[in-house]
Amino acid sequence: MIAAPTAPRAMAERPSLIEGYASLFGREDLSGDVVRAGAFARTLRDAPPPMLLQHRTGSVVGRWVRLTETGQGLFVRGLIERDVAAHLARTGLDGLSIGFRPRLWTPRPTGGRVLIDVELVEISLVAEPMQPAARFELV
Repeated sequence: MIAAPTAPRAMAERPSLIEGYASLFGREDLSGDVVRAGAFARTLRDAPPPMLLQHRTGSVVGRWVRLTETGQGLFVRGLIERDVAAHLARTGLDGLSIGFRPRLWTPRPTGGRVLIDVELVEISLVAEPMQPAARFELV
C-alpha cells in the first residue's frame, strides 16, 4: 500500500525567537510531580530534544538553541520555524511542557513523584502545561 503524499510544512518567513521555563524546580505540577534541581544535568549533555506542538510525534515546529538549568528551573530558548506554530505563539499560545522518561525518582507521600534524574525526550509548545507556570514569551 502506498501512502498518500503529505503537503510540505510551511516554513516561517522568519523564525520566531522564544524563551521561558519548560520546568520549574520544587513546584508541584498538576500530576503531583516535583522536579528537583539538577534533574536535567545528565540529559543536557546530549543533543537538544525536538520542539513539538502539543506533544504530537512528528510535529516538529522548530528547534531549541539553548537549554540550561538555573536556580529556578529548566530555561529554554528556541526558534519556531513553522508558520502555524509561529501564528499560535503570536496569538496567545504560551505554555511549555516536557516529555520525559524518569531515570531516578522517589514517591511523594501525597501522590506523584520527586523527579531526581530525567531524560528529556521532547519539549512542546502547549495550550495547557502540566506545570502551570511553565511558560514562554516571544523575544
